[in-house]
Amino acid sequence: MASKKLKVTLLRSPIGTGRRHLACVRGLGLRRIRHEVVLEDTPAVRGMIRKVSYLLKWEELS
Repeated sequence: MASKKLKVTLLRSPIGTGRRHLACVRGLGLRRIRHEVVLEDTPAVRGMIRKVSYLLKWEELS
């Protein structure tokens, strides 16, 4: 059974945000603006996305 994936894109710079928000962006594997990563859909990843949602765009892949 295939697990769900999420495609996450960094749209805004994390400069000027808090240390924890910067850590979430780095934890998601995002390095620069318009960088995209494909991640497993887990509760931990969803929590990081929710915390920095104002910097990101994401979509579910099947």
